[in-house]
Amino acid sequence: MPNIPETQDLLKSGVHFGHRTERWHPKMKQYIHGAKKGVHIIDVEQTRSLLESTLTYVEELVARGGVILFVSTKPQAQELVEKYATECAMPYVNERWLGGTLTNYKEIQKLVKEYLDLKEKRDKGELKKYTKYEQLQLTRKIEELDGKIGGITTMKKVPQAMLVLDMRVDKTAVLEARNTGVKVIGICDTNINPGLADFPIPANDDAIGSLMLISRMFADAVKAGKTRAKAAPAPTPKKK
Repeated sequence: MPNIPETQDLLKSGVHFGHRTERWHPKMKQYIHGAKKGVHIIDVEQTRSLLESTLTYVEELVARGGVILFVSTKPQAQELVEKYATECAMPYVNERWLGGTLTNYKEIQKLVKEYLDLKEKRDKGELKKYTKYEQLQLTRKIEELDGKIGGITTMKKVPQAMLVLDMRVDKTAVLEARNTGVKVIGICDTNINPGLADFPIPANDDAIGSLMLISRMFADAVKAGKTRAKAAPAPTPKKK
């Protein structure tokens, strides 16, 4: 069972603060506790309950060898996504969602191969055989690709699920996931349509404390799943 923070810890992280009451999505009504000074307050008891069931799903998925893609191109969450995805050895996108990452996965893999080949040549000093101008162009190409696909070089297959820290900012990623059957785990602030997520997590998607707490919880669930996978007994070979 995942370790879910107490209600007070969620409140301290600012998970409960929604947007102003005039900026809300009617489908979030079921997750709203009330309003204070013109700001919607999220029902954190529901947040806790949904976190528990979703983290259990993630742990079990990873224990079976599943992959979770961490996504947030939102400036204040870019470092968080890289930190926690790297910590649990899962792929991530934190600078720009490259169209086709899921819907045209084979072409994206070709781009990943090109990127890794260029990096290897650079590291081995093989770019020195080119003119200075060509070296500059290739270096810029590496930097460009690093921002686009640097976090998904270990993603050897289409992920089973995707954690999205802001459903509005990364709506293209959400749409691609829905078109390819990838489960969407989405932080849903009060201005979000929770119906776009397979696993909605009602929570503040702006506060760093909220994003950090939730990202860390998912990284921990991934690590717990990997630990379970290692501890599982090896399958018995079939008799011929």
